[in-house]
Amino acid sequence: MAGPCTQILSADEAGLATAGRMLRDGQLVGFPTETVYGLGADAGNDRAVASIFDAKGRPRFNPLIVHLPDIDAVRALVQWTDLAQAVAEAFWPGPLTLVLPMRPEARISKLATAGLDTLAVRIPAAPVARDLLRAAGCPVAAPSANPSGKMSPTSAEHVVRGLGRKVAAVLDGGRCAVGVESTILGLAGRPTLLRPGGITEDALAQVLGRRPAARKGESISAPGQLRSHYAPGARVRLNAADWNAGEARLGFGEVESDLNLSPGGDLTEAAANLFEYLHRLDAENPDVIAVSPIPHLGLGVAINDRLSRAAADR
Repeated sequence: MAGPCTQILSADEAGLATAGRMLRDGQLVGFPTETVYGLGADAGNDRAVASIFDAKGRPRFNPLIVHLPDIDAVRALVQWTDLAQAVAEAFWPGPLTLVLPMRPEARISKLATAGLDTLAVRIPAAPVARDLLRAAGCPVAAPSANPSGKMSPTSAEHVVRGLGRKVAAVLDGGRCAVGVESTILGLAGRPTLLRPGGITEDALAQVLGRRPAARKGESISAPGQLRSHYAPGARVRLNAADWNAGEARLGFGEVESDLNLSPGGDLTEAAANLFEYLHRLDAENPDVIAVSPIPHLGLGVAINDRLSRAAADR
């Protein structure tokens, strides 16, 4: 149930106007994108951005993605290039975040960038998200709307269950379609894949003319790089070829299971179901959630990235 201070807003004109006003006033608003629900705050308001970190229990060295309604708004904040334009034309609006050098004059909280000289920016595809960004009239910093390190939310119910009264309002736009977070591509230098996500590496390579470089080192340069992340309360056992007694069973393909990400082996369907099904299984309080092997190709790379972080030592 929502706490007494949490409003559930309909994704209509009145709800969008209320959510936009709350963001301008420095409050936290949960809202749906095509990937997962974000926890939004005015990216130029230090106190509002700090409240994101406090609500989530998020380490302050972990930067945030700033969401914007159109390319003109993006270009006002970052140093734009011809390559960035080509990538944006191919994938925006959509589940791709670009990391670019931030303009010196950009009025973005240093907390949002974790003190880096780059900024992570995205134009979401979900119409509700873009309508909210226009209603707010300010850049909106928004990580996933869940306690830090826990499963990402793909419904308004997940946001309320995870954060409760720590968030002023949740804009209810239904369930998210993509289900895993955006791909993050670094363009401050050689194109580098900083996080796999809803846009595959193969799709990026077609636009870039070559495969993006792999991230090197352990320093945090973008969201979603912490070793333990996206975790349910239960321990997670990966690549389960069979099931052990008492385990909650998350299947893929033609296997007997409690919930199946995609009986037909469709990775797009599996990605959309991933966090929803982890939430459902975890609600039964099992000790272990066992997961069938997921092919490591296409969207399977992003799925396996999330699962490996969910299964990491905490």
